[in-house]
Amino acid sequence: MRPILLKGHERAITMLKYDRDGDLIFTSSKAAFPCVWYADTGERLGSYHGHTGTVWGVDVNYDTTRLISGSADMSAKLWDVELGREISHYTHRTPVRSVGFSEGDKYMFTVTDQVMGLAPTILIWDLGSKPSAGPIREIVGPSSNVKINQAVWGPLNKTIISCAEDGTITTWNPETGEKVNQIQPHGKSVNRITLSKDQLTFITASSDCTAKLFDTFTLECKKTYETDRPVNASAISPLMEHVILGGGQEAGDVTKTHSKVGHFQTRFYHKIFQNELGTVKGHFGPIHTLSFSPDGKSFASGSEDGYVRIHHLDPNYFDTFTDDAIQY
Repeated sequence: MRPILLKGHERAITMLKYDRDGDLIFTSSKAAFPCVWYADTGERLGSYHGHTGTVWGVDVNYDTTRLISGSADMSAKLWDVELGREISHYTHRTPVRSVGFSEGDKYMFTVTDQVMGLAPTILIWDLGSKPSAGPIREIVGPSSNVKINQAVWGPLNKTIISCAEDGTITTWNPETGEKVNQIQPHGKSVNRITLSKDQLTFITASSDCTAKLFDTFTLECKKTYETDRPVNASAISPLMEHVILGGGQEAGDVTKTHSKVGHFQTRFYHKIFQNELGTVKGHFGPIHTLSFSPDGKSFASGSEDGYVRIHHLDPNYFDTFTDDAIQY
């Protein structure tokens, strides 16, 4: 399985996102511009220039016409995907850590950091209104001094699920802003949460060297996947009964360690039996983001080394694990 290397960012990759059809990949990094690539060949189509700081998160809408990006320059931007043109600019008081389109693309949220004495906040915006109208709702985080690392919309926009630095996972009612449920399943920071294709479950990635599978509605922990290094990203296969985890040694120690010792591999686990099936090596730095393509036949990883690697899974992968295929 020979990967396709995407080199368009000079600094660490922070986020990657497939569009709904799986033919495009959107990436962001600690540089100030997101990029878009063909998922099949890795050819870069273009980039979106306008931010002046790290772009922490990106999301693309249902029909791949709009892109939202959130940046450390205290702003979020709405882009025309095809033209690369900025449509709207959303000013914030603190850096924007995470962004997401609602189902139906009528709303979006932005998540701000807890700096300058301000609490972390989830802001919900009506995309039918001008940015100057401000957010329609502000949800203040569970603690004024704990960073919210990421948030995602729950099924049918009934909830917003957030994960935080203190190991907590919280569900919020976007209509009222009230806290619906909160658990603390991890001993350290929950760095990422990723929904399954059917949105019935989601998987976490934590610095306590574990990833956990949860029921989206009850937050009941179903499975735990253990590693020997911090986990920064995880994803659930839409085709096989597999999950992938990525992470590795802390970025500050990368230059002191050989890539084989740093454990910068993507690890495959069986979703049900929780055993490790294999690893995919290649990155020279901690993996920060992972995603399966919508058809489950490839996956992409982004790392501290500034590279995105696209892996088109070999036929023998599917032949070996035929019994693990999910039937829809």
